[in-house]
Amino acid sequence: MSAPGTGMQPADFSARHSSAARYAARAVALLLLAAACAGCAGLSATSPIASENDYSSVALDPRVTVFTTRQAVKSAKASPWFGTERAKQPSVAQVKLSSPYEQRAFSLASVGLGDWGIASVELLPNGLQWTGEGNRRDVLVYVHGFNQGFEQAVLDSARLADGVKFRGETILFTWPSKAALLDYIYDRDSAMWSRDALESMLTELLQHPAVNNIHIVAHSMGTMLSIEALRQLHARFGETAALKIGAVVLAAPDIDIDVFSSTVRRVGSLAQRITVLTATNDRALSIATKLAGGVTRVGAAEKERLEALGLKVIDASQFGGSGVNHDLFLSNERVRLQVRQAIEQSRRSPIAVRAGEALLGSP
Repeated sequence: MSAPGTGMQPADFSARHSSAARYAARAVALLLLAAACAGCAGLSATSPIASENDYSSVALDPRVTVFTTRQAVKSAKASPWFGTERAKQPSVAQVKLSSPYEQRAFSLASVGLGDWGIASVELLPNGLQWTGEGNRRDVLVYVHGFNQGFEQAVLDSARLADGVKFRGETILFTWPSKAALLDYIYDRDSAMWSRDALESMLTELLQHPAVNNIHIVAHSMGTMLSIEALRQLHARFGETAALKIGAVVLAAPDIDIDVFSSTVRRVGSLAQRITVLTATNDRALSIATKLAGGVTRVGAAEKERLEALGLKVIDASQFGGSGVNHDLFLSNERVRLQVRQAIEQSRRSPIAVRAGEALLGSP
């Protein structure tokens, strides 16, 4: 699979996969941690694994793949790796992570205190490297929101994948946010500028025989970018575009409700894949509504208004506390469970997946 707009070609992915022994070692560590923490309460976004059949892929193999329209800093060899400027060409990188499970498994004193971290970033000059038909995998694409630096976006993608116990490849699509509260307009324009690159990445995933279901979770301003990319996919491929798309979860969408309603009507059956996560007590969206001249943001809209568009809605208002309530899909266990269920219930059959590939053609 090539990087969007670069013409990069795929190579063998198997060399980058962890060995069976490494997987087994991580599984043992996770099970030890689960036993040690039995009865523990209050762990954050990385609560212990309940059983050997209930772990995420990122917990066993701590890495995420990154597609980015950010400009690399010093060839992405050291922090901050990718900055706030817009790149001339998108980049693809693999990020290896330090895992909170490893920290906790061998130091019970640190239980509840560990978190994900970036261990290394490696640019992939040949783009994504996948095996073919015999090694299919589901893919979870995370698109971050406003005011997010590269590192924060990477760690949130790991927290998301682990929090919903996703089994498959995790891909972060990160666009050039200034990561500053006063740069809302720059972020909004950068997000929209990146929609062609996101469409290109999704097209490659749709066409590739190594990919089963493609699930998309987008947050805040990233939902605007994602829905526009889906609109472009539908304009290009018609109903065929929906045949490999699983769940599309739009968490706290920072989108004008009128613009969103118009766009949803133009994505065909892709609209049936969309779940909107809302909270009427989302304080960040309350501020965004004021900045937008009082026009309601989708993430703060009434449930009935969104359901009238044929969308599934998760109203998380009851799970919000006294905080901002803008990242409940990451911070609240019950909301994460509903996101997980949306993903699991939306998987397309192998017949639909293969039909989509046949109609879309080869990459």
